[in-house]
Order: sequence, then structure tokens, then C-alpha cells
Amino acid sequence: MYRKYVSRSQVNLMTSFGFGRELVESAEGARIRTRGGREVLDVTGGVGVLNHGHNHPRILEARRRFADRRRMEVHKAFFSPYVAALSHNIAELLPGDLNISYFPNSGAEANEGAVKMAYKYHGGRRNTILRSDISFHGKTLGAGSLTGSSENSFRFPGLPGIVVHPYGDLEAVRAAVEAARTPDGGCDVYAIMAEPFSASSMRCWAESDLYELRRLCDANDIMLIFDEVYTGWGKTGSLFYFMRYPDLLPDILVYSKSLGGGKASIAGYTARERVFRKAYDRLSDVILHSTTYYGFGEETATAIEAVNIVVEDDYPARARQIERILGPGLQNIHKRHPDVVGRVSGVGALWGVFLSGGPKVLDLAARLAPGFSGDPQFRTKLIALSVIADLYREHGIVSYYSPNADNPLVVAPTLAIEPEDVEYFLDSLDRTLAKGLPRLLAGFVREKVGSRWPAGS
Repeated sequence: MYRKYVSRSQVNLMTSFGFGRELVESAEGARIRTRGGREVLDVTGGVGVLNHGHNHPRILEARRRFADRRRMEVHKAFFSPYVAALSHNIAELLPGDLNISYFPNSGAEANEGAVKMAYKYHGGRRNTILRSDISFHGKTLGAGSLTGSSENSFRFPGLPGIVVHPYGDLEAVRAAVEAARTPDGGCDVYAIMAEPFSASSMRCWAESDLYELRRLCDANDIMLIFDEVYTGWGKTGSLFYFMRYPDLLPDILVYSKSLGGGKASIAGYTARERVFRKAYDRLSDVILHSTTYYGFGEETATAIEAVNIVVEDDYPARARQIERILGPGLQNIHKRHPDVVGRVSGVGALWGVFLSGGPKVLDLAARLAPGFSGDPQFRTKLIALSVIADLYREHGIVSYYSPNADNPLVVAPTLAIEPEDVEYFLDSLDRTLAKGLPRLLAGFVREKVGSRWPAGS
């Protein structure tokens, strides 16, 4: 049915990893159980969604209570106590005057809402927005045009006035701001989109440069937007990555993914009070940023409990505990396999293993993997695919690689993972890499070419 009604190419991609050939029966914590009875360790963390793990019991209970009491999901004529409570709780957790929140469905929608608020803040009098060369802000037309990741390889039409700078390059940002000076000495830049920690490339802004970026925005009345869609809610060892730096504030903070506890489709963006008041807080503008599913009842009730768990179970501390195992463990693997692992980088429970090297046969073998021919990164991707496939086939571990920048193998487990499971992953990765690239690649190509499903299956 996937081949016929969803996407043949998606089937080809998912089966490249091996785990696309099995269906899931159940999932709990960091474990997935297939219909065939196999238990699989999940170190993907749901690509940021599963900080709480699969089916956290408190999340399930919160949704069950909401349904059992027949609570109201949505109605534009009534206030939602869940929206008010969630916004209040988030304001209590965030620093400074980051007080006013809005809750759409996805990270891309939240990023677009943040950009829209920044544009409206300036009354449409400014027309330039800055983003980095490797940014990832979503795949809708607007957010996609602010995304530099190669995952968005097709360039759709998008927002006007976008200026691109190298990630983390403060001087390039300064130059872009100066280039946007108006004849009267003003500035045409209305916003700078920044990922303090880039989850898809494992790069980060220098601490001093983040403070300088804040000062640059203050001096020119530019809205500074921090995208922490992936890195929020404890993943990197602090509630949000930017919060490790005292007194550093964005004008608008964007988050999503694990806000829904792994069960709800909800995102958020929180603005400093003065920004929201100037942009929208008048009767004529009050519905300019509303959506149909804004603050949907069960979603916001779920998010309230998800945030409660993050605080009460100290998820930032859990991420730091995971880092104490993953960091040294991955560095040791780098030392043991320098011919395969170029470097490792990460923070908290979010790490990348940068694979490299490989025999010349990779150039030929890559042509056997649909979708990779002509890709300048196909060698790296093919190595990553072979490692991912072996981890799944031989060790029962599901992992993934980032499509952005240098395509690292991403290790980003749920914050509910047990220390022994982290150790098991490290041992399994070491055993996989010890096989050597030729053997790994041969196994991957043999499995890929020899197990194509019939067209009607």
C-alpha cells in the first residue's frame, strides 16, 4: 500500500536501512517491538520528538483523563484554560520577559509565525532577513526558503529579501547588516534567524559571538529569533541551549518536537512581551496570527504534562548524564577507528559521528543505491547507510544520519534511556566499525540489491 498510495521512493529509501521491512507492534521508553517479536533499541529519539521516550505513562494518562472527562478540544468563542496554563508555565521557565506564547502544530509553522511577528513588529517597513548557509527551519515554502540544508535540494519560491551567511560567522552577519543600510542610515534587516546549536550539523555558535549577535540586534532594532525546535526541553543539558548563557535572550524563541511528549503534534513560539505588544496587541490585529488548530485542547493538555515531566524529572540533568557516557565513549571509538570516524561532536544527548574514508569501490557501489547518484556527499551517505544497516541487522539498533552538511550519523537517544542501553550502543557501534568499510559496504549492497520487493508487494 505504501508503494501504491504513498511513495515508491520512500519505500526504496526506508528499506535501504533494513528496518523499513518490518512493522512495529508496540513501543515503550527506548524500545520498539516488531510484529515479528524482535526488540529494537531506538537511539534516534524520534529525531527530537521522543525526549520522553515512546508512550510515557504520564503522557498517556494525561490524554486519557482529557478524553474521559469529555473536555472541549477547540471553540473560538470560549477561552481555553489549557492554552493559558501552558503559556503561563512556559513563561515561568523562560528567562527575562519571554512571556507571550502561541501554539501552532509544527516547527515549520512556528518558525513562520515567528518571522511573521518580526516582520509585523516593523510594520512592513523592513524587507531583509538573515539566515545561515546550513540552517534548517522547516520544509514549508516560507520556512523552506529559510532552510539551507541540502535536504531542501529543490529551490521553491519563498520569502523575499533573504540574505545568507556562513553558520556562526559573526563578521559575515555584521557585513550583511551593514550592506542593508538605508540611505537615511537606518537598517533594512527585520530579523536574524539563528540556531544556537545546529542539531543537523552538530555545530554551535561561540558563546561570545551569541552575546555580540544580541548586541548587534539591539543596536539596530533587529528581531533575534532562536530556533530550538530540536534542541529544546532538555536535549542539550539545559532547558534550552541558549539558557546555558546568563542574560542571553532572543526576541522570539521557537520550539516543537518533544513539546508534545511524543504523542501530540504541537509547537510553540514565545516572544518578549514588548515585541508581541507592538506587533499584535491591538483589536484590529488580534486575529492576524490565528490558525484553525491553534491550542487544540488535547494537544495543549499533553504539552502541559510533557513540560511538567521535563521539570520534575530534571531532563537537562538526564541529558548531562547521557553526555558523560556518550562523549568519552564516542571519542574512544574515534581513536579506535580513525580510518572510518573523522571526528565526533555533540552535547547532552545529541551527538554526531562523522564517518569518512572508504575504498574507491564506493564510487561504483553508490550507483546501486537509488537517489544517491550525482550527490557530492554520496560516499559519506553510503558509509552511513552501511553502518546503520549493520547496527540494525546485527545488533537490533535503529539509528539515522543527518541529511545536512557533513551527514553525520546522529546519536540522539530519548532522555529516558538507561545507562546500560547507552553502553550497549557504544559496544555495538565499535563492533560494527571493527568489521571495516569494505565488509560493511558489501553487506549493505548485497542486502539492498538482493532484497528488492516485487512491485505488487
